[in-house]
Amino acid sequence: MKFLDQAKIYVRSGNGGAGCVSFRREKYIEYGGPDGGDGGKGGDVIVECVDGLNTLIDYRYKQHFKAGTGIHGMGRNRTGAHGDDVVLKVPVGTQILEEDNETLIADLTELGQRVLLMKGGNGGFGNAHFKSSVNQAPRRANPGLEGEEKWIWLRLKLIADAGLVGLPNAGKSTFLATVSAAKPKIADYPFTTLHPNLGIVQIDGHSFAMADIPGLIEGAHEGTGLGDRFLGHVERTRVLLHLVDGSGEEDPGEAYRVVRGELEAYGAGLMDKPEIVALSKCDALTDDLIAERSASLEVACGQKPLVLSSASGQNVDRALRMIVRAIDKDKEDAANQVPAPEQEGWHP
Repeated sequence: MKFLDQAKIYVRSGNGGAGCVSFRREKYIEYGGPDGGDGGKGGDVIVECVDGLNTLIDYRYKQHFKAGTGIHGMGRNRTGAHGDDVVLKVPVGTQILEEDNETLIADLTELGQRVLLMKGGNGGFGNAHFKSSVNQAPRRANPGLEGEEKWIWLRLKLIADAGLVGLPNAGKSTFLATVSAAKPKIADYPFTTLHPNLGIVQIDGHSFAMADIPGLIEGAHEGTGLGDRFLGHVERTRVLLHLVDGSGEEDPGEAYRVVRGELEAYGAGLMDKPEIVALSKCDALTDDLIAERSASLEVACGQKPLVLSSASGQNVDRALRMIVRAIDKDKEDAANQVPAPEQEGWHP
């Protein structure tokens, strides 16, 4: 299935049905009076998070969604039926934005979460509604209210605990394939990964989700390479594992600074996330070269990098345990930031 994380669609709620002008006329019944029913309510537009989806590919081939129109009222005080609702089913982590692709309407982060995006128009009153002591034979009814319509953007941001970042060909996909059952494409040329991949990692009884995104190059925030749009998939992560290719010709310190520069240009709090730095592909290096390149990377990142090799398994488990500790610490810090019950008006 093709991975699609962004889609623009047109949505419209249903119009309300019109009220009815009708009078009861039956043999042997005197003064039947008005009996026009009200129109039915138009259908709503609802967005719901469901299980089993991990892409917005359903909205690639159908972009127009219209709720049903309410049925008009009828005689004998019959109210029209409500129009059918439109339910847009999206994966967990989907954001709904206005047509400008910037104004956030809703962020769906929990399974089963539902958002009423547009309300259908109310049905019009029939003439029976206007009957009074001074107007016993009203000959007017209201039309139904029109529904709302607009274009919106759906943007998917994967829900993951840890994210992999780095330059192209830094070994991110190989690492994900080593530690999880995910099967990303792996090859010896840049930009092998063209869309994000998600894998479930297990270590020492702990389980967490890890996201791998396409590599970043200098100028990605200006659209160079694949751009930085896929960085949205690591916005929700609790920790970043930054892999720097130790076997490449580029200086590891400079490679680290390039990626950090792109993270800073993107914003969204990525610079503030806990970061674990690792020098990857070290199975292809001599001890002297490892020491030299680790020193260069340490100067750039301000911490001692982890010497890592996905091919040989060197320090892979250590990296996972460091990620687990960072995730647990972030969860603990988030729990400590929850306001105390006393601050919410609750008193023991």
